[in-house]
Amino acid sequence: MNDISELSERHIAQLHALYQGEWWARGRTLEDTRRCVRGSQICLGITSEDDDLIGFVRVLTDFTFKALLFDVIVAPCERGKGLGNKLLVLVKNHELLQSVRHIELYCLPEMFAFYEKHGFSASVGDVRLMRLVHA
Repeated sequence: MNDISELSERHIAQLHALYQGEWWARGRTLEDTRRCVRGSQICLGITSEDDDLIGFVRVLTDFTFKALLFDVIVAPCERGKGLGNKLLVLVKNHELLQSVRHIELYCLPEMFAFYEKHGFSASVGDVRLMRLVHA
C-alpha cells in the first residue's frame, strides 16, 4: 500500500466509483468528483499494490483556525484492515495542518466511537449545523 497526495485521472474515476456505493455520495457525477478534488486544499489517498485507490479523505482549510474533513472512505473490500485509522493519522500528521486550531468533521452517531479514538469530540457547546440548499 502507498500513501498519495495527488490523484491521477484514474484515481478520480475510482473515487467516483467508491462514492456510488455510499448513501451520502451516491449520484455525484464524475465531473462533480473532479471538481471537489480540485477544490479541496488537501486530498490524501491510499492505493493498493496495483495502484488502485482503496482509501480517501479530503480537507478544506484556512490553514490557521479550521480544517474540515470530508469524504473519509475506504473501499468495501478493504474495510476492517485499519485503513480508516491510517487516513485519519495521515490527516492529523499532515505538515500543513499542524498549526490548525480545530479539525472538524460531520458524522453520524454510529461513527462517534471511531472518531473519538482519534481525539474528536461531539462536545462543541451550543454549535448547531445549519444549511442553505440551492434548488
